Amino acid sequence: MDTIAVANAHELLKKMTEKCFSKCIVKPGTSLDNSETLSEIIIRYHCKCLNLCVDRFVDAYNITTKSYGTRIQKEKGF
Repeated sequence: MDTIAVANAHELLKKMTEKCFSKCIVKPGTSLDNSETLSEIIIRYHCKCLNLCVDRFVDAYNITTKSYGTRIQKEKGF
């Protein structure tokens, strides 16, 4: 992988982490109720939210990248 690709991957991971964390982790650092059931529910919610967010982010990135590649190929043809 060349330097530009590594930098792009790093930036993508950074943006995805920031956006998904801020969207899914509502109150980081606050103590949870002592009820194990409530804690489990909260953890499941956060995991599901993070998984869906990452999936959407990667899907959007792939669609954008594919569209951009197609556009570049069309422009090269003209």
